[in-house]
Amino acid sequence: MPDPKQMSGIPRPVTDLPDHAISVRLIRGELSNNIANHPVQLRIGSKTVTVKTDESGRAQFNDVTPGAPVKATADVDGEHLESQEFPAPDKGGVRLMLVATDKSKGPATEPNAAPISGQVVIGNQSRIIVQPTDEAVDVYYLLDIENTARVPVNPGAPFVFDLPKGATGAGIMQGSSPLASVKGARVTVQGPFPPGQTLVQVAYEMAAVGGSVSISQTFPATFSQLGVVVKKVGDTAISSPQIANQREMPAEGQMYIAGSGGSIAAGQPMTFEISGVPHHSSAPRWVTLMLAAAIVVVAGWSSRPREQDEAEDAAERKRLISKRDRLLNDLVRVEHDRRSGRVDPHRSATRREELMAALERIYGALDIDDAGPAPVDRAGLAAPIGQLRAS
Repeated sequence: MPDPKQMSGIPRPVTDLPDHAISVRLIRGELSNNIANHPVQLRIGSKTVTVKTDESGRAQFNDVTPGAPVKATADVDGEHLESQEFPAPDKGGVRLMLVATDKSKGPATEPNAAPISGQVVIGNQSRIIVQPTDEAVDVYYLLDIENTARVPVNPGAPFVFDLPKGATGAGIMQGSSPLASVKGARVTVQGPFPPGQTLVQVAYEMAAVGGSVSISQTFPATFSQLGVVVKKVGDTAISSPQIANQREMPAEGQMYIAGSGGSIAAGQPMTFEISGVPHHSSAPRWVTLMLAAAIVVVAGWSSRPREQDEAEDAAERKRLISKRDRLLNDLVRVEHDRRSGRVDPHRSATRREELMAALERIYGALDIDDAGPAPVDRAGLAAPIGQLRAS
């Protein structure tokens, strides 16, 4: 079990309490050592309410004003305990612990002892934070890697994981353990792990093509309890088969979606999709380019010398028109595939650039007069433009 002291004062949203209720559990040293019949104070805005703990060491505060800033405190044997300040919930409740020191026991850990073989877990205070930006999301992993032994441990396998495909700008955030490093998309945390918690905070960016992004992440240790927080911007939403509960909650004038789930075993992918990310359609840009290309064609027809052999010219122009129609259809198909997310965004962008360059060369070659199969040419241009507009 993790050291309860490390969980002291941290609020945890739950759904098993009445709406607007806050439960504070008071213990001494261990979870089995409840402190009963002891006063606990809850500061709600500018007022303070006091409730005594029951036999299970819990003091419950009901009907707390939603959104009001609250903080729980207690004094045990001269030791002042207090929680983090947090907003009272709009829906559901909040549980937290206040953990007093058990002065009858010696040191709980021996951080300077020789390391042993053992396992670590990603503790239940770990969170994944997602913040939408313009056509992308910033993703943050706040990982509390827990060693529940009294001495340092070396896991059987290195603590290494690769960020999702498409992650860019990866880095280790300030305040993380010096054991953590990142190279490219690979995150490494060197052992041995000291007793207690090793904090690792990783940040990266993912492109949100078409306003949505899918994230799949595998960790080398068990994720004790899935917790995801997404900043809500407009119609932002999150979906995942591994999220059992989610709700919206305010914080610092912003709205957030808090999702929670159960334990995820080491090596099992954690998957979720973020939709409704702010983005701009690229269709107007491509339609403009095609219309500009059409203008080049019209201008070319008006300036083509008449003295060239008409039969040879007609055959060559027919070949170019056929190739142009094929490229335009390819461009429409690439654009549709990109919008539906069936292709890699980078490969899609590269293919679009290749097609547009080829079309520009063909339009340049079609520098002819208005004779010949102009209706075929105009139809070939109008159809793909109409398809792009419709998409």
